[in-house]
Amino acid sequence: MKQYRFYGWAHADVPAAANDYAGIRTPRDLYDALLNIWCAETCAPRLRDKWSPENPTLGQCSITAFLAQDIFGGAVYGIPRPGGNYHCYNVIGNCVFDLTSEQFVDEVLCYENNPEQFRAVHFAKEEKRLRYEALKAALKRYCKR
Repeated sequence: MKQYRFYGWAHADVPAAANDYAGIRTPRDLYDALLNIWCAETCAPRLRDKWSPENPTLGQCSITAFLAQDIFGGAVYGIPRPGGNYHCYNVIGNCVFDLTSEQFVDEVLCYENNPEQFRAVHFAKEEKRLRYEALKAALKRYCKR
């Protein structure tokens, strides 16, 4: 099996609940596709000047987690971060995975007892909603290629 670097990759084998994205059967498939899609425009504006192809997951967490939720179901949780932000990840049953954990390099994050996150709150920020919609549209295009 291919080795990944995102948190929870070894057990990220929950099946897609919807077949809206051809070829996306597991979170690992989604990660592989997103490596071709994540870009500075989908990165959070406050981190955009630090985004690079070498660190493609930087600033992509909430929009990626909510897109994964669209495909696989489950819930999105957030690890409290400095400045009042949350780093978002997915929980589906006993499966916990964080497709954007690589941005933290050697920092160890705690994936237990974190608050659930809701898209209504996150997408109240129009720029975040627009980035999510752009990521979702790019994934649809990618899967149709």
